[in-house]
Amino acid sequence: MTTNRSGSAVLRTIDDLRGPAGRLEALLNAGAADAQYAVLVCHPHPLGGGTMHNKVVYHAMKAFQSFNLPVLRFNFRGTGLSEGVHDNGHGEQEDVRAALSWLENEFHLPILFAGFSFGANVGLKVCCNDDRVHGTVALGLPVHAEGRDYHYDFLPGCRKPKLFISGTHDQYGPQEEVEEIVSLAPQPAQLVLIAGADHFFVGKLEDVQLAIRAWLQTHFLPLAP
Repeated sequence: MTTNRSGSAVLRTIDDLRGPAGRLEALLNAGAADAQYAVLVCHPHPLGGGTMHNKVVYHAMKAFQSFNLPVLRFNFRGTGLSEGVHDNGHGEQEDVRAALSWLENEFHLPILFAGFSFGANVGLKVCCNDDRVHGTVALGLPVHAEGRDYHYDFLPGCRKPKLFISGTHDQYGPQEEVEEIVSLAPQPAQLVLIAGADHFFVGKLEDVQLAIRAWLQTHFLPLAP
């Protein structure tokens, strides 16, 4: 394990996160000793260049970190230094479960989840049915992307607080289709549409952070500044 300072937060390189395919490269932005939640953030599609260093993933992490919560990011199997090979979203669900178990063992806290694009789809499939996760954030929910179709037939059974953040110009998640998907999710479910934003929220990442912070204060950290 190596430790660095990232602004006011301690950044740790995690060496002991392992999934069924082997070691998963991971980073932990440490939180306060009295943090009430731990957070997992998942990255977009590896075949499109997605990693845990993606800008949307980084800004999501910073939104949670602003409440002094510990945030774990990792590379899916076959990405970066993570062992294994890409498995089209199937084995990656096991990677998410391994990351949740690592957080549980490290902090013994309820967990919040956020995922961007492919990471949102894969992570929601796991986290909606995992009692360790108390709330989920889906950024840039993908519907059709690079010849791949994404499905959300599991959402009607997901009763924990859910936040969906999409751009009105998202090329991989058309607004009408995203609205239809979110309408199937039971309350509490909130859709924040960011005007003019594309799938990658170019020029709109501060709006993404504001939406995450507002949702956190509504459902989980009402007394936080």
